[in-house]
Amino acid sequence: MNWIANFFTSSIGRKITMSLTGLFLISFLLVHMSINALIFYNDGGKIFTIGAHFMATNPIIRTIEIVLILGFVIHIIQGLLLWKKNRDARPVQYAYSKPVKGVTWYSRSMALLGTLILLFLVIHTSNFWIPNRIHQFKTGEELPLYEMMIEKFQNPIEVIIYTFGCFALFWHLYHGFKSALTSLGIDHPKWNPILAFLCNSFSITVPFVLFMMPISIYAGWLR
Repeated sequence: MNWIANFFTSSIGRKITMSLTGLFLISFLLVHMSINALIFYNDGGKIFTIGAHFMATNPIIRTIEIVLILGFVIHIIQGLLLWKKNRDARPVQYAYSKPVKGVTWYSRSMALLGTLILLFLVIHTSNFWIPNRIHQFKTGEELPLYEMMIEKFQNPIEVIIYTFGCFALFWHLYHGFKSALTSLGIDHPKWNPILAFLCNSFSITVPFVLFMMPISIYAGWLR
């Protein structure tokens, strides 16, 4: 069993683990965005409530939630360990570090972006997911999530927080999605332009849709 432990503690093993958990979290983002985008029907939350009810009561989805939390934890831990290992590899920090050619600022800032996303998730789950699950556990019923969203996003501070959260998510995905595929060996000159297009499109679309939700509510486009 030592080879398993060695694999998960090696740089390659950690990168592969991060890639697999990252792709799993990306699949969750797609589902999460799709359900939340139902508010754009602008029908007073009827369609959105049906989708939210399905996500909150389906036993398969509820089971996947546990795996999702585990995926978040593993992704965060492995990311921090990789960041620490890279940082420790150069113990002497220079007062000024000339940017390496071809290395973008967001690829160097994945740990920071990930931390911002984590803080955003704490706020987001505290606003909606956690209160709803507690209420379900106590009463067996769901909270009126659509009405909660309408009320919450009347507050400009909440809108600003969600704007920064979506901004951090965009840059994290913009670098992380394609990097995850590369780490798993999904990298070929013939297919790279298509993969880059798909990854970039996803990285733009998901944060933009999530960003437009609070903006649309605050602007009064959705009621």
